[in-house]
Amino acid sequence: MRWLVSPSALAVLLITPAFAGALQTVVLEVQNMTCALCPITVKKSLQQVPGVADARIDLEKKTATVKFDPDLTSPAMLTKATTDAGYPSTAHK
Repeated sequence: MRWLVSPSALAVLLITPAFAGALQTVVLEVQNMTCALCPITVKKSLQQVPGVADARIDLEKKTATVKFDPDLTSPAMLTKATTDAGYPSTAHK
């Protein structure tokens, strides 16, 4: 059998998330983060949003820096995700 794509290249394609558009970054100002466990909850809530490529949470600054595909999600959807998890947020301007 002749492969058009090598099996290893195919495996990489299958496990790599496909992002249709160029990634954008937004910084969210997150309320209610008071302990070391809060950033974990915020990060998990953001990672469940389709299109989120990365979420970095800073407890000291009370921010979440999120890289996302704007074709799949928006800052409004990201703030909804944190708010639904008990951590209201707003997009930093």
